Amino acid sequence: MKQKLWIRLLSLSLAALVLVSAMSGCAREAQPQIPDTVDGLSEEKPEEPEEKPQEEPEAQPENFLGNTQQSADDEAPGEDDSQRDPSLSSERADSLSGKNEAASQQEKPEAEQPETQPTSVQGLDTQKLGWGPGGPVDEHNRPNGATAYQNKYGKYDADFIREDENKIYLTFDEGYENGYTDDILDVLKEKQVPAVFFVTQPYAQSEPELIRRMIDEGHIVGNHSVKHPSFPECSAERCREEVMGLHEYIKETFDYEMTLFRFPMGEFSEMDLELLRQMGYRSVFWSFAYRDWLVDDQPDPQTALQTIVDKCHPGAIYLLHAVSKTNAEILGEAIDQLRAQGYTFCAYQE
Repeated sequence: MKQKLWIRLLSLSLAALVLVSAMSGCAREAQPQIPDTVDGLSEEKPEEPEEKPQEEPEAQPENFLGNTQQSADDEAPGEDDSQRDPSLSSERADSLSGKNEAASQQEKPEAEQPETQPTSVQGLDTQKLGWGPGGPVDEHNRPNGATAYQNKYGKYDADFIREDENKIYLTFDEGYENGYTDDILDVLKEKQVPAVFFVTQPYAQSEPELIRRMIDEGHIVGNHSVKHPSFPECSAERCREEVMGLHEYIKETFDYEMTLFRFPMGEFSEMDLELLRQMGYRSVFWSFAYRDWLVDDQPDPQTALQTIVDKCHPGAIYLLHAVSKTNAEILGEAIDQLRAQGYTFCAYQE
């Protein structure tokens, strides 16, 4: 009896072992179908999502200017400099050649703001130049300084000296009235000599009768700016305001169109000359001037007369100041003596 019970227990144990083994096999077969997760996210990585940024440079070849010129410059730096803006300095041209990224980035503000550069007036020189007509003269007594400037800057509609003929052009600067302009106009009328009077706006506003007389008697009224600043020290916009402010005032007040300009103190730059040319003006300098503007230290009349006559030359542009008592006294005699030497006083023609 005991033996039979033992056999039955042994059979049940074996059966249980077989059943446990079968269930374990099923569990192992099902396990690969259950994905491993971390916080519910699959550990499987997307297919090369991090590789795309490496491909972006091929799809974005533009430089900081938004075009492909930089890459072309990188391939052949300096080979195409002749086609660049002629106003660029050699240093700027080098920086645009793509030699290093930092230099290129520093050029961005300049490239985007050309109006701050001289290129606003063709990239011309902004160096201040002063004017003094003294110095050596040629065989015709024409100052070499005046002829040199005329040869260099005459292309900007600028006159430093006129044609090599026995002609004289009288010009007067009028910053303020000192009581002598009426006398000067009387002499010019008597001698039948035309002149140019360069006036500032304060003068025109305070002396409308004299401006009207100049116009009515056939003289030219020229533009000497609103406030008489040094133009090379002003912005291009300020220069335009100085010129056009007076231009519009004279036009509206006297129905007169000015076309001649004289730079205050004779100070100018090449860029200023072109700026005036673009505004429709001719810049008139001079080939003779002397120290006549100090009202409390006037030159001796006889010495002044001798200077005016001795310094005369063909194509002379005379600068005289109307505030000068001496000029008012000797003007008639100077005209007579110069005519006696064969000179003709001419109206200023552009």
